[in-house]
Amino acid sequence: MGAVSSSVWGPEPLPRVAAPLREQVTDRVRSAILDLRLRPGERLIERELTESLGVSRATVREVIRQLAAEGLVTVVPQRGAEVTSLSPSDAADIYEMRASLEALAVRRFVQRAGDDQVRALRSAVDEIARSAKTGEVGDHLGAKDRFYDVLMDGSASGPLQQTLAGLQARVRLLRATSLSAPGRPAEAAAELRAVVDAVEARDADAAAEACVRHIRAAAATATAQLMPHGT
Repeated sequence: MGAVSSSVWGPEPLPRVAAPLREQVTDRVRSAILDLRLRPGERLIERELTESLGVSRATVREVIRQLAAEGLVTVVPQRGAEVTSLSPSDAADIYEMRASLEALAVRRFVQRAGDDQVRALRSAVDEIARSAKTGEVGDHLGAKDRFYDVLMDGSASGPLQQTLAGLQARVRLLRATSLSAPGRPAEAAAELRAVVDAVEARDADAAAEACVRHIRAAAATATAQLMPHGT
């Protein structure tokens, strides 16, 4: 693929603010990938990034290393850095990991979350349902991010949060893929509503089972989208 349009990076070079410059650049490139302004397989050309963002090549190389560690960027010999393309088998593994970890997070939420956190989870799933009606995948992704923020906060498990954080970037890439399928946002909203219904009943087993059903439905949709020619 050719050079990426400078509009991907925003209208102007990065401002010099308190956060280290490398973090600012990392956040901007990461957002472009996760919002699908940069597509899987698209090249990240050092010269373009330095010119568009007004930073040095050394900074760009540090950013690429960071995003490669997160799994969002792949460095291909003799080609350079490009946005990671997940295979159907990689996606299947990530979804299975999610199913186990998020089912545990839901169980811990039922056991540990206060009533205010349960109400916040209901509010978050209501927002997901509203966003599903707009047809804007970006809005739905943001709503789902907020739902999982509430879930992880209420689970009160540092190890779970740290482990899931290592998967989060690739999970969000897959989520965008899944939610691009017609009708999937409304299905996802209904599945997550079932999770919250069980949470409100303080039924950890039912909540975990509903969580696994949701993730496996998302997996089926995303892996089908990733298959060559939709096969």
